[in-house]
Amino acid sequence: MPKPQEKDGGANLLCACRDTLMRWSKDARRTANLMVGQPDYDTYLAHAAATHPDQPPLDRKAFFRLNEQRRFGNGGFRCC
Repeated sequence: MPKPQEKDGGANLLCACRDTLMRWSKDARRTANLMVGQPDYDTYLAHAAATHPDQPPLDRKAFFRLNEQRRFGNGGFRCC
């Protein structure tokens, strides 16, 4: 027979479900970005802090533009 839950047992379950959902959401976003060739910004920040502590990291918009330029060249978006 199941034990009755403590007063905060439901709150702990809610927090665990919320944390799991947020983790899945972040993983899905990261996967979608990698599928279209856009690296993860948080991974870049960790890399920049570890290997280039003397240089400020790019902001999110500059990071996105740099990777788009690396992928598509200077001509902007190309269909084919």
